[in-house]
Amino acid sequence: MYTPAERSALRDELVARARGDARIAGAALTGSAAVGGEDEWSDIDLALGLGSSAVQDTVLADWTAAMYASHGAIHHTDMWAGPTIYRVFLLPSTLQVDIAFAPAEAFGALGPTFQLLFGEAVEQPSRGAPDPVDLIGMGWLYALHARSSIARGKVWQAEYMISGVRDHVLMLMCLRHGVPHAQGRGLHLLPGATTWAVEPTLVRSLDAAELKRAFRASVDVLLAEMGEVDGELAVRLTRTLRELTA
Repeated sequence: MYTPAERSALRDELVARARGDARIAGAALTGSAAVGGEDEWSDIDLALGLGSSAVQDTVLADWTAAMYASHGAIHHTDMWAGPTIYRVFLLPSTLQVDIAFAPAEAFGALGPTFQLLFGEAVEQPSRGAPDPVDLIGMGWLYALHARSSIARGKVWQAEYMISGVRDHVLMLMCLRHGVPHAQGRGLHLLPGATTWAVEPTLVRSLDAAELKRAFRASVDVLLAEMGEVDGELAVRLTRTLRELTA
């Protein structure tokens, strides 16, 4: 396990490297460090703005080689958001290092967790929250497949689908209470009375009776949360969704 001091030292090294790389026009802290919210479990989040999109591949290759050769990375994985690539490194100490490589036009704040260290940031269009009605639609879609999975005896798929219903309910709750909805980051901020209602949806075993019980509970909370979004829609869907669990 890494220490906060080791994490800070590595982050300082990476920022110094960015300042010395002529191909990088700007850098920013992102994540919890950008808002003073780090704890002992926090990772390193950096965003690098490239002087030219033409150098993205070479910068990515050079920085990746350095992460392995100089900092002992043992693996990495990539995520994309538009033209920006997020390369996520895993170190032997379990430290996660996220480095975003963004063309100049995409280098800027996508949310409140962005602290410019040097260079210039470009204002980015704000990311809208998902439409609650779309989340409702995904909820009943997972419910349909939960029903068929149970009926077919596909117990692991059934557990997956029941969990999918619950996950979309929790996202709806996060939106309603104005807390972060992505990747479960705001779930601890939800009122206890709210999350208490979701606990019965947890699947405790792969026994058919238990899957059916958890499925009924997931439909219950989906309908309840649906009523918070659109009462008329909840009324319209109640009979059909109840039939799934009959």
